[in-house]
Amino acid sequence: MPIEKIRPAFHFTEERVEQLKQIVPEAFADGKINWESLQEALGEFLEEAEPGAEHFGLFWPGKKAARKIASIPSKGTLIPSPGEGVDEENSRNIFIEGENLEVLKLLQKSYANRIKMIYIDPPYNTGNDFIYDDNFTENKDEYLKRTGQLDEDANPLTANRKSDGRFHSKWLSMMDPRLRLSRNLMCDDGLIFINIDHNENYHLRALMNEIFGEENFLADVIWKHTMQSKNDERFFSRQYNNLLIYSKSFELQRLRFPRTDENNKNYSNPDNDPKGFWRSGDVRSPNFRKTLRYYIKTPSGKKIAPPEKGWRWSEEEVLKKVSTGEIIFSEDESKIVRKIYLADQEGRTPENVWIGDEYGTTRIANAELKELFDGEVFFDTPKPTSLIMKIIDLLFEEKDYIIMDFFAGSGTTGHAVYKKNLMDNGKRQFICVQLDEKVNEKLPEKTRFKTISSFSIQRLRKVCKKLTKENKQASIDIGFRLFKLEKSNFKSWGNYEGANVNELENLFAENTTPLISDWVLKDLLNEIILIEGFSLDSKSELLQHYKKNEVTMITSDFCEHKLLVCLDKIIYADTIKSLQLNDEDIFICLDSAITDQDKITLQDKGLIKTI
Repeated sequence: MPIEKIRPAFHFTEERVEQLKQIVPEAFADGKINWESLQEALGEFLEEAEPGAEHFGLFWPGKKAARKIASIPSKGTLIPSPGEGVDEENSRNIFIEGENLEVLKLLQKSYANRIKMIYIDPPYNTGNDFIYDDNFTENKDEYLKRTGQLDEDANPLTANRKSDGRFHSKWLSMMDPRLRLSRNLMCDDGLIFINIDHNENYHLRALMNEIFGEENFLADVIWKHTMQSKNDERFFSRQYNNLLIYSKSFELQRLRFPRTDENNKNYSNPDNDPKGFWRSGDVRSPNFRKTLRYYIKTPSGKKIAPPEKGWRWSEEEVLKKVSTGEIIFSEDESKIVRKIYLADQEGRTPENVWIGDEYGTTRIANAELKELFDGEVFFDTPKPTSLIMKIIDLLFEEKDYIIMDFFAGSGTTGHAVYKKNLMDNGKRQFICVQLDEKVNEKLPEKTRFKTISSFSIQRLRKVCKKLTKENKQASIDIGFRLFKLEKSNFKSWGNYEGANVNELENLFAENTTPLISDWVLKDLLNEIILIEGFSLDSKSELLQHYKKNEVTMITSDFCEHKLLVCLDKIIYADTIKSLQLNDEDIFICLDSAITDQDKITLQDKGLIKTI
């Protein structure tokens, strides 16, 4: 088996290109797409692009650049911060501090088609919000400055003022690549929920139709986030936000809320029907149809005249329902009664207007934060845990899946997952991502929080402590692991455009190894985990039976194979001799740590990758 070199850059596009190769192999030459051959293969399915042709869709200045950004590989990696989480050894919940676009790129291989639910509350673009400046053309130092890793002179956020001629364009360019990448992570029956207000609801709906497909639009829910009227508003007091809901594909069957006693209060069983409780239902057709206007004959021979628009079913269907007992006659045989059985109700169809304490308000959200932080208020419009819990309720029959929030803000999503799992003994996991953005300078100095991410992390710690104390016998996951976006351990190759041969030779000499000079073993090990498509909650175990080398075994519930990784400077013969790999397992080591003879020996062991 040939030895492979580890590739630090991966993007989901690679898999899509491979799929295209399988469908139209004739469209590829030397690994590149031959557009002329591809057009010939598509034939009648290809739209004629005439000069000046007009197309329906959403367009804005910078759209092409925004789409391209999604395909540029990340220059970073995710490094664990042991000791900063809670119950890290056992928890599968993940909090990531870093720029969410970079993070989404890094998760493409490990979490592709694995996320069941995404909830985000992005910047609403009110004119005072900050928009992420996604410029990935800089060198390493510029990148570090942009992500705040060197100094405070270069902030990755820029204000998006309404006076800017590209006010909406900047916001759309920020959202587009993030939504495209997040869709890759969703499983086929996955859902995405996005809170937004009137400033960008129209444009976001059009963007979501393009990325997810208009056919996958499920609802535009009105969430009444405040019960107070604002008399200082110029025209209307704004009391609601929108919650846009899309599915990834047609795989989704239905959404239902769990039924409550209030939902069931109209059901009874006055006639001791063996099928159980029932309520009467409408028997009239909603629309006039002449064929549905017929007389129904009663057991005693009477005739019941049809409603004005006719019956709901054909005569044959009515007779069938009478025979099964679903339709009965009143005592005086003057009407028919349709039975709707409680036993047949699978949950409750959700409404598209969410009001009241059941769904939560901003005031309730602030009260939750005050309880945790000694009465202090840190956010203007935090989301209540009850809102996220109601979203989770829509999948009430499922209790074991991953929920992602890559605009984590105050940390409501993680908090809600803990509470919901405690209520129904669920096994839901969360992945929350938040940029280390500076907090509002108007906040009191004693808050101790310099960034939004530090607040979110502290909130989760406090929630874990509180819930663990209150639920000592609970067996659910009340913890999280913390990861931070840092520079990659692999060198970033820069194209050389000069004409100096000596400079070019020096450039090649500096890149004899793909790793940076100050790479750290544990950080590189975690980067390898992501590169190889293993999840952030994978298990690492140092194997004791290798005496001369440190060999770490990486396993994950979502990968059938395992990784054996040794990053020692020399791989000893005893280690190579005793190495045991199954057909799908992979052994990874430094290329410089093994000789050419060792490589020949290792080829017989299985799949080997070197760095």
